[in-house]
Amino acid sequence: MMARQHPEEPTLVELTIEEVKAMGRQGMDHPSTRPVLTGGAIGAVAGALLPVVSWPVGLLAGASIALYGRVKR
Repeated sequence: MMARQHPEEPTLVELTIEEVKAMGRQGMDHPSTRPVLTGGAIGAVAGALLPVVSWPVGLLAGASIALYGRVKR
């Protein structure tokens, strides 16, 4: 395993965990909540329409993509 170049900077996993915790604390008042819920809804609809993917998989994928987009900014 390689050492991190900047160990003082949080990892993507750490940033994501903090974002999810903040969303849980602040609920709909948090700026990431609505985009993540929207991404989940879009993913669920896409999963329901596609024969290969079920709606729960689509929901998880859509919410994950939206959350990743929020954290990477």
